[in-house]
Amino acid sequence: MSLIISANATSFDYSFFDSNSKNLIFQGNSSVTDGFVQLTTNRRDALLNNSVGRILYAEPVHLWDSRTGKVADFTTRFSFNIKMLFPPDGADGMAFFIVPNGSQIPPNSEGSTLGVFAEKTKFNSTQSPVVAVEFDTFPNSFDPRTDHVGIDINSIISVATWNRTLKYANETRGNVWIGYNSSTKILGVYLSFDPNPVFDGNYVLTYVVDLKTVLPEWIDVGLSAATGSSFEVHNIYSWEFNSTEFPSNSSDRGSQTPKDPATGNGVVIDGKKKKNSIGLVIGIVVGGTFVVGGLGLGLIYLVWWKKRNSAVEKEEEEDIFDASEDDDYVRGTGPRRFTYIELDRATNHFATDGKLGEGGFGGVYRGFISDSNLDVAVKRVSSGSKQGKKEFVSEVRIISRLRHKNLVRLIGWCHERSEFLLVYELMPNGSLDSHIFGKKAGLTWALRYKIALGLASALLYLHEEWEQCIVHRDIKSSNVMLDSAFNVKLGDFGLARLVDHEMAVKTTMIAGTMGYLAPECFTSGKAGKESDVYSFGVVALEIACGRRPVEPSEEEGKVGLVAWVSELYANGRLFEAVDARLNMDFDELQLERLMVVGLWCSNLDHNLRPSIRQAISVLNFDSALPDLTSRMSMPTYFMPSKHAFDISQASSSTTTDSLINPSYASIGSYTTTSSSSNTSTKYSASASLLRS
Repeated sequence: MSLIISANATSFDYSFFDSNSKNLIFQGNSSVTDGFVQLTTNRRDALLNNSVGRILYAEPVHLWDSRTGKVADFTTRFSFNIKMLFPPDGADGMAFFIVPNGSQIPPNSEGSTLGVFAEKTKFNSTQSPVVAVEFDTFPNSFDPRTDHVGIDINSIISVATWNRTLKYANETRGNVWIGYNSSTKILGVYLSFDPNPVFDGNYVLTYVVDLKTVLPEWIDVGLSAATGSSFEVHNIYSWEFNSTEFPSNSSDRGSQTPKDPATGNGVVIDGKKKKNSIGLVIGIVVGGTFVVGGLGLGLIYLVWWKKRNSAVEKEEEEDIFDASEDDDYVRGTGPRRFTYIELDRATNHFATDGKLGEGGFGGVYRGFISDSNLDVAVKRVSSGSKQGKKEFVSEVRIISRLRHKNLVRLIGWCHERSEFLLVYELMPNGSLDSHIFGKKAGLTWALRYKIALGLASALLYLHEEWEQCIVHRDIKSSNVMLDSAFNVKLGDFGLARLVDHEMAVKTTMIAGTMGYLAPECFTSGKAGKESDVYSFGVVALEIACGRRPVEPSEEEGKVGLVAWVSELYANGRLFEAVDARLNMDFDELQLERLMVVGLWCSNLDHNLRPSIRQAISVLNFDSALPDLTSRMSMPTYFMPSKHAFDISQASSSTTTDSLINPSYASIGSYTTTSSSSNTSTKYSASASLLRS
């Protein structure tokens, strides 16, 4: 055994265990025998089921530095054996875990929770944060259907999994390498059962996560295992861990007074050139008089301009924020007012390499608020964008008053130097569309269903549970943000409107994103709760099918998602639309409900759509699955009157037909502003604004 502990780094290596092993804490049923650790009970005189055991390193590990925001890298390696006593049965598995310093075994953590999660909070443990790599040997309802390695972030539902046989009827040993790179934010796992394993640096399972946003500064690391009604033996033969020191900050260099290149001192007038010097002095005095006078006039103008500009900004702010919202800020319950200098510093002067995305009215930049030790996303409205300013006003006025676990949190705002800036909490896992359509590892079915329910919960709050009804008007997968535990945070309230609970929004501006817009937004110019429900239905189908609302490159009949799934449903072939990346690993009853609810919500007739509360009831299995065969309005081309719109194209790739056809439209955000004689449309690619 070797131990190295510095102010920042931790290093230990246990190649042999005995009762005198230093700096190890044994919890629950864990014990040492014959040089190795048995995590769960393995005694003839004791019950082997419902056993929990853990070992932890006794010294806290410094994960990140609150002064600098720097995060440590770490690696850990251990060898283990999971042995079945009565093949082929065995349960439940083991885990490497990271928890806040001082952690104890959670209550009722035997069985499926692996000694890491409490039973009551196993699906959301953000109040007692946990990051774990599980080696699961029993397929619970939220697991893949076989042994697997999984990465868990504040939930026993793994955010990434790799199927692999883990339990044997003999002493076959596995060797595990787990590493975290703070620069790339990649948490990686490698597992080998070879007798002489070699790790070549290529992980079998990876996941991108900013551990600073999940875990506290000081942590404990440990290994755990649990059994349930079935049991097995969990042995640890060696364990090592190494973390890095934090990079030191270079000291600031003070500015220096300019010096004469020749002497290194201040400029000196040579006495031998006194005559020339007199002329020089006179010139300096006379010229200086004019310069000072000019500077004085310039200063007067500058003061006047700043006062005028400040007055204009103050007047605009009074239009944006009323006294009650300022009171919220003073009480600490509302968004914070930032200065431009603060946000310029936080974003490294709005550095290009920190840009997270580009929306229709400006860019979004990654930032770090040092005094709050908080990673943020800063949305910068494009200068001169009147529509962007309107969205800024709408977003601050609406979202700053809302409090719900599934809504993105507005940290603060800034209106200085004619800049409009919004500051949000940064979402480590980006947006839903980046996981469904991007190159990231596909979401497990359990996570997809959790996300659908989270989005529905956010809409229920907006539509029914807040004091006024809020119509979001831009529900889409790129506006569904995901935190470190893949909890939904609905964002982008720039198009949202407050209405009475029984009213709809009557507007001359058709706003939203093609493919998600309900038909009535075109025919009547009205957007209500029903149109939000339509958009939710489209997102539900995206989650199940793994494809966008419109795929122009698909064969005829498959271009529009809603139309294609409707056709399959009518012909009894619904599951043909399931995302192939799920590898048929899903709960069939849940999948059927999500797809049918998606079709129900995206009915072209808004009178036949459910409320979001009714949709949630079906998704929670509290209500029967509706039969849509007799009430489906089959999606088809929707063509408004020839004179309904006079559309001015802003994108050469977007045709007039696609702009007025919800089923087959190109994907993009657009706004249409009507006047008495014509309508102009602005089109821009939709962007995920808060991803890390």
